[in-house]
Amino acid sequence: MTDSIDARTDWEERIYDRSDSQRADSYLPPPMGVVATSDVGCIGLTWDKVEGAVGYLIECTGKDGQASLLRHGGSDVAAVAGPSFVVTGLDDGIDYLFRIAAVSTAEARSGNWSRGVTAATLPGAAVPVQVTVGASTVVGPLHPVWNMVGSERLSQLLMGQDAYGNDIGREFHEALRIAHDELGVRWVRAHAIFHDDLRVVRRGATGTLDFDFGVIDTLYDQILEIGLRPVVELSFMPEALASDPSKTVFTYRGIVSPPTDWSEWRLLVRSFAAHLVERYGLEEVAQWPFEVWNEPNLEVFWSGTREDYFRLYDEAAFALKEVDPSLQVGGPSSAASEWVEALARHTREVDGPLDFVSTHTYGNLPLDFRPVLDNVGYQDLPIYWTEWGVGSTHFGPVHDAVAGAPFILAGYRAAAGRLDALAYWVVSDHFEELGRPPRLFHDGFGLLSVGNLRKPRYWAVYLAANQGPEEIESRISAARVTVDVQASRHTDGTIDILLWNGTINTEVMRGDPRLDREVDLIVDQLSASRYIIAIARVDELHSNIVAHLSDDIDWPDGLQWDELRRCDQLDNEDPQMIAVVEGRANLHLTLPHPGVARLRLRPIEEAL
Repeated sequence: MTDSIDARTDWEERIYDRSDSQRADSYLPPPMGVVATSDVGCIGLTWDKVEGAVGYLIECTGKDGQASLLRHGGSDVAAVAGPSFVVTGLDDGIDYLFRIAAVSTAEARSGNWSRGVTAATLPGAAVPVQVTVGASTVVGPLHPVWNMVGSERLSQLLMGQDAYGNDIGREFHEALRIAHDELGVRWVRAHAIFHDDLRVVRRGATGTLDFDFGVIDTLYDQILEIGLRPVVELSFMPEALASDPSKTVFTYRGIVSPPTDWSEWRLLVRSFAAHLVERYGLEEVAQWPFEVWNEPNLEVFWSGTREDYFRLYDEAAFALKEVDPSLQVGGPSSAASEWVEALARHTREVDGPLDFVSTHTYGNLPLDFRPVLDNVGYQDLPIYWTEWGVGSTHFGPVHDAVAGAPFILAGYRAAAGRLDALAYWVVSDHFEELGRPPRLFHDGFGLLSVGNLRKPRYWAVYLAANQGPEEIESRISAARVTVDVQASRHTDGTIDILLWNGTINTEVMRGDPRLDREVDLIVDQLSASRYIIAIARVDELHSNIVAHLSDDIDWPDGLQWDELRRCDQLDNEDPQMIAVVEGRANLHLTLPHPGVARLRLRPIEEAL
């Protein structure tokens, strides 16, 4: 328990300290065409794109007359992807002034501001949102950016029971299987594959290094048997190599210092990669991304400098390529979307390999790094968000809330076509970074609880993953609302329409009744004369397993577990038949905030 408390105190004191204190302002031109549109409970902002921008800062001046950046309730990145945004959590009857600045890096904290625009929220009842779906207009294939997921370190697969009798290894294994079978996950990313509890390297009496990858083999064998492939995060530093073994993170004391001898780090990576190729075959291992370290831009994860990290990256990258040029290497695996451009420019300067870039964001949608990478000469380079989630705080109040469900769908929508993976952090509440779960619903990071109950966020991933393979045209009446839509078509003609109502602003994570919306939905270009419609919902009253256990119960007893498992399902309304007139169906539904609805339309011939 003492280790857990000490690790948490250290984390909370140092989590925002950077390994590199450099901060850059952005000097891109100010956005033009800024428009503010009033609505009930919110204000929508739109503006023209700025060439070279990865995102946009929004400045808001409210009733106190003080200008401040929107932080969305505490997101680690202030910038939004743009070129539109819906501001929530506003008071009625106040005129708000907004300005927008384009930024070329996530590190930027200011820029050239646009002209100011003023708006206030509207009183009264909201006008219904108009949504139109063209059932026969295919806009392209669906992009399965949810095919990667994060997890606690894989050594959990070898663990027994926790202090409350929960079988960590068995339940963690089952969580990974559920992610594969039900969510279509293909890659899993975890910390600490070089941690000393895996007995990777020891220094002999004569000073030579002895490598043993047998425990890692046991872990990789298990996830490969499930059908998953690892994202190989090359961390943390084995004690035998570390320049300062006292520099650690988390309760399990992952060592975060640079190596004493850079050639030994290179030898470790090369030996490890060669072993993997020998054991699993080059064709298989060439499909595993090798990610160098975790969040080296934070002092809590890297006690060296940015230049030290570039040396760490170079030694690992060249070691991998020495084994075989087809092995994939990338980084910087940074917190808050930082250092992406810096690593790309560094690899150009040293003529080093960079097969993908990776970074992290919490409490926000992913920025657009394509312009930055194109500018450095890395056109079409894969982009992986290897950590992403509704909040970054351990045991934070947002993780088990329904607000995570529309947040996930908004992220997938924003990532489609410009990212290759958006890995939710993490798959399971079996998680030990700052201590084991103290109760069943403790606002853990997992999509699945201890015991593998499916939280509201899980159902959002499930609905996204079970869409049809073709995206079809969908339009919404105005960008000023918190409602969004994505529609797809299955090979049998079934139409899926995903609607969600949410915001990234965690200040209204428990909902804002002003943001509840009525939706008028037109589904056009339908080929059959009759359809059966089934509606699945995720909101406070539906598919919300957390609501089925009293707040004063830490761990369920046997009967309570039975009831929870009975309720562990996606809530579906009774199917109904709808008529189609001249290829069109008109539907109406209420969409609470926060909330998600999936409408599935099956041609009647297929449903009978």
